[in-house]
Amino acid sequence: MTNFPRKRVVITGLGAITPIGNTLSDYWDGLMSGRNGIGEITHFDPSNHACRIAGEVKGFDPHHYLERKEAKRMDRFAQFGVCASKQALADAELVIDELNADQIGVLIGTGIGGLKVMEEQQEIYLNKGPSRCSPFMIPMMIANMAAGLTAIQTGAKGPNSCVVTACAAGSHAVGDAFRIIQGGYAKAMICGGTEAAITPLSFAGFASAKALSTRNKTPQNACRPFDKDRDGFVMGEGAGILILEELEHAQARGAKIYAEIVGYGMTCDAYHITSPVPDGQGATRAMELAMQDGDLTPEQVDYINAHGTSTPANDVTETRAIKKALGQRAAEIVVSSTKSMTGHLLGGSGGIEAVATAMAIAHDRVPPTINLTNPDPECDLDYVPGESRAHTVNVALSNSFGFGGHNVTLAFRKFQ
Repeated sequence: MTNFPRKRVVITGLGAITPIGNTLSDYWDGLMSGRNGIGEITHFDPSNHACRIAGEVKGFDPHHYLERKEAKRMDRFAQFGVCASKQALADAELVIDELNADQIGVLIGTGIGGLKVMEEQQEIYLNKGPSRCSPFMIPMMIANMAAGLTAIQTGAKGPNSCVVTACAAGSHAVGDAFRIIQGGYAKAMICGGTEAAITPLSFAGFASAKALSTRNKTPQNACRPFDKDRDGFVMGEGAGILILEELEHAQARGAKIYAEIVGYGMTCDAYHITSPVPDGQGATRAMELAMQDGDLTPEQVDYINAHGTSTPANDVTETRAIKKALGQRAAEIVVSSTKSMTGHLLGGSGGIEAVATAMAIAHDRVPPTINLTNPDPECDLDYVPGESRAHTVNVALSNSFGFGGHNVTLAFRKFQ
């Protein structure tokens, strides 16, 4: 492990723009009530697509946070990231000024970046020629721009980066931000994940890979993690952002604290470009490393926010991995997949799920896994089916796994 004296890191602010709510309170209320954010696609005409359903963000107005000219020059994924970051800063009551700007950084992950702008500009190129392409095309589509624009919009001049590790990106971003503060390289970090990939080309690609649910006639029942009748994931969009702070910095300014982040484990399956290794070895090690990093034992873990994608391969593999990592304790831990309500936000999923995990600790209540009506015999843990549950959560893990074999586990603990 590390040799330097490690700083304690706490969560002081949260922001969320999701298919079930565009503020932290609406998102949490949606999770607790089992609200389903999945429906027919409205962003484009999906009539010739195999999958015609998604978890779209509804009623989002970037002008609540951005000037019209600024919003127009951002792809939707960047708008989500910047606006959720501003929410989180306001929630933390953290003011960035000349005195602290150098000590506050930004680390926002995404899986794809500005795909919508890329598709639109490609069509302009083909139909009108290269001279008609927008001069803002490149800065709108590149994946790092959510992090860069967040810094521009907030004045944060500390460490700034972007993680692009598919569906693990948001969790990698939170974990890397945790390490930056832990090592003394920043006092606070704006971190999480964002994604806006509900586009024709994206759906064509994922559908060709047989990854998406085609339960088009019943979208409300399409995302069903750990259920025997699951047939693929449902794509979502949005952003989840956390404000992480060095404990002494947070206490000095009297900040409220949702939870403490104590562990970060990351591994790679080194197995296949899209499929997880069947025995879940990589995911198992990620959980073990996160617990080791946080000086935790399996007996201390109360809740796991699962990756839980509703795909045939992931749900069984993750269940096996949880059993291997937690041993006998696995049968006593509550596990849930919030993707059953939001869909899968790809690079944004780790962000909104870290937000959900922090809120579960703060409120001692865990979100449900909805649509779990016919459990897969190979998925036999307590997945909190149907309704949220009051449950003391002192320690929680949040899992994220991505194409390429990336595995991430974050470990959180109630602050004391």
